Amino acid sequence: MADKKVIFVAFAIEDEGQRNLLKGQSLHTTSPFEYIDMSVKEAYAEEWKTKVRTRIRRSDGVIALISKNSLTSSGQKWEIACAKEEGVPVLGIWAYSNDSTAVSGVVAKAWSWKTIADFIDGL
Repeated sequence: MADKKVIFVAFAIEDEGQRNLLKGQSLHTTSPFEYIDMSVKEAYAEEWKTKVRTRIRRSDGVIALISKNSLTSSGQKWEIACAKEEGVPVLGIWAYSNDSTAVSGVVAKAWSWKTIADFIDGL
């Protein structure tokens, strides 16, 4: 495996526990990616958007944790739109095995290490 890839994780704040599981996976020594956490619990000020856009630009790809919460998460929607504007590849991963919510413009797949690794290896 080559150098680690930088991955930005977009998620609804209600799915923070699932984001933590993904972070746990990334801490394994064989993990092919580094993890960037830009989660916020406050209103999305312009300063936040500027910082997130900068980090998305520096990322090799974005993993969007998709759930029913994604449909009402303005921050996550903005992060996904920003990644697309910046030409950064986005992989949607269903945050829960019993929730296959569709988010417009995002191809989502079941959460598996192989799916994530294949996405990262393709970056």
